[in-house]
Parts: sequence; C-alpha cells; structure tokens
Amino acid sequence: MRSTEEIVESLRAALTSAGIVLPSLTVDPVTAATGEPFALVDLGRCNIRTAERLASVLRGERPPVGTHVRDARDGRLGEVMGHVGGAVQLRPLGGGREWDCPPESVGPAPPEEVLRARVRKLNRR
Repeated sequence: MRSTEEIVESLRAALTSAGIVLPSLTVDPVTAATGEPFALVDLGRCNIRTAERLASVLRGERPPVGTHVRDARDGRLGEVMGHVGGAVQLRPLGGGREWDCPPESVGPAPPEEVLRARVRKLNRR
C-alpha cells in the first residue's frame, strides 16, 4: 500500500502533466498526526484560472481551457476560452475578438511564439 505522501506526489505529477499547478497541495497535517493510515489530502487554494482549467481537464475537454494553441487553418495563436457546440473557442494572445475553431484544426502553440505574442502585447501597452 502506498503512503499518503506517495499518493500526493502522484497526484501532483498527474496535475502537472495536465498543465495544472496547485501550489498548496499537501498532506493535511492534522489528520497525518493522528496516526490514521489514510490522512486527508489538502488540495489548497488556487486562483480562478487554475480552477477553470482543472474543471476543463476533469470534463475531458481537449485542449483544456487556458491552453495556448495554434489554429492550423491560418496559423493564428490563441488561448482556449471554452468548448461550445463541438468547436473550440479561441481568443488571440494579444487580446481581441474570439473565434471558433474545429477541434481537429487545433495544435500546440510553440512556447517561443507564445512568449513573442505576450511581449508584443506588453510593448503595445
């Protein structure tokens, strides 16, 4: 049987692979001190964007809300804002009007292009 600490680390790894970080994820110190074989896991606090992304992953939405992707049809980069009617709703990384994209046309956005788009947005400000 795995320890509570091992299970917490397994959960942390699974969340990280889904792009979710819960910084306060830990073993509950009160129940761990009682000597019970199964202490509680404290999932901690997270901001609303992390909670929304976690809900998206749990619903099985691909790609999850908050992910940066490329629309293969025209090369535009966008952030996944939702999934409606079989389409993935994307918003440009620099802000602007959302557009719908078929799921089969969505691919991962290269990190260097995401960074470039964020820098352009900051420079415009």
